[in-house]
Amino acid sequence: MTTQLTIRGVDDRLRLALEAEARARGLSLNRCVVVLLRLATGAGANGERRQTIYEDLDALAGTWSDAEAAEFDELIAAQRTIDPELWR
Repeated sequence: MTTQLTIRGVDDRLRLALEAEARARGLSLNRCVVVLLRLATGAGANGERRQTIYEDLDALAGTWSDAEAAEFDELIAAQRTIDPELWR
């Protein structure tokens, strides 16, 4: 079952960007918006929810509190020391 939605607050800049994206993808504006919404939400082609696979840690950057960062630094401090025996 499909549902129609009305999206308000689309300014000219966003409209032009969406129209350009639709042209670049060779899709109608409506189809392009649906594709972009599916990509943004992780919803698959048939409405199933897909897990987002990350290849980096960007989603974690800046999420630790100062206390958590200090605890992490303390825990890995031993890994940051140089072992003189290995450098002879």
